[in-house]
Amino acid sequence: MRILVLSDLHANATAFAAALDSAEGRWDVSVCLGDVVGYGPDPHDVVAMLRKLGTQTIRGNHDKAVAGLMDTTDFNPVAKAAVDWTRSQLNAEDLAWLSALPHGPLATDGIVLVHGAFQDEDEYVFTPAQALDGLLDSSAEVTFFGHTHHQGGFSYQDSNLEVLQIRPRTSESFSALRIEEPRRYLLNPGSIGQPRDGDPRAGFAIADLEHQTVEFWRAPYDISAVQGRMRAASLPEPLVQRLIVGR
Repeated sequence: MRILVLSDLHANATAFAAALDSAEGRWDVSVCLGDVVGYGPDPHDVVAMLRKLGTQTIRGNHDKAVAGLMDTTDFNPVAKAAVDWTRSQLNAEDLAWLSALPHGPLATDGIVLVHGAFQDEDEYVFTPAQALDGLLDSSAEVTFFGHTHHQGGFSYQDSNLEVLQIRPRTSESFSALRIEEPRRYLLNPGSIGQPRDGDPRAGFAIADLEHQTVEFWRAPYDISAVQGRMRAASLPEPLVQRLIVGR
């Protein structure tokens, strides 16, 4: 079974559609690591697309904030403005769906899903030290996390913790990682809606544990069209600009 792994869609329907087009015919089930909404101009459309796919989805911090389950005191002004605007664009059914999303860690289809750190869904995992507890404590050989918007991850075996720099080149659609037992993996599929690792293309992954591979994909999309919708919605300009640079 091939699993389409999505994360950090951030209300970017154009990027989401491009990712689905790239992955068409290559997956059997789909999962999402959270942050369905926030930042982008298409919160209702992205929620509708994800629900139509029947994607197993856990919550992210922006999903909680928009649904009123999380205080936005610690959000920066740009992020808070996006949360407030997003909430105004969603109907009662959308908000109820976001409110009901389960938190991670969540085991499904032989993998474990978390939004941020294994022990704290709102914590970022950038360094090996931050990744170690998740690598040791997860119930699965392969755990997927999001939140950082950085494609790649970490692996661990016999006290050897390795940083995995696995991203396709600009001329490539995907780069594959070979899963080696009994090594354990904490992997980030990248962000669909707002990449921050220097590559503005939408990022996602396809896991095939039966054949012991995880493919890290990037899909180009019409960034200018998304920026136009963001400006029309009066979303903060820093959110508009960062799409083009992938930072």
